[in-house]
Amino acid sequence: MSSSAGVPVPRTGVPLGITDPVEKARAELKAALAAIEEKANVPARVARATEKRVGAARAFARRNPAGAAVAAVGVAVAVGALVWGAVRLYTR
Repeated sequence: MSSSAGVPVPRTGVPLGITDPVEKARAELKAALAAIEEKANVPARVARATEKRVGAARAFARRNPAGAAVAAVGVAVAVGALVWGAVRLYTR
């Protein structure tokens, strides 16, 4: 994750200053494969997004406990209504 100049390079980046064409091609291939892996790894992307949302919800709950309680009740009511509606449609 670092280039020859000591500057950090992301996994999906290619370090500058590579003069050997073979080394440059290898670095580009490595970066391209890392980018494909990053894009295609849906479970990891979902986990990162979930962690981000959970952190935001916890921060909101610390700042505004009453608002968080109201939001939790609202989500519970919405989920309950959705389940009730789905069961009602299924049993018809």
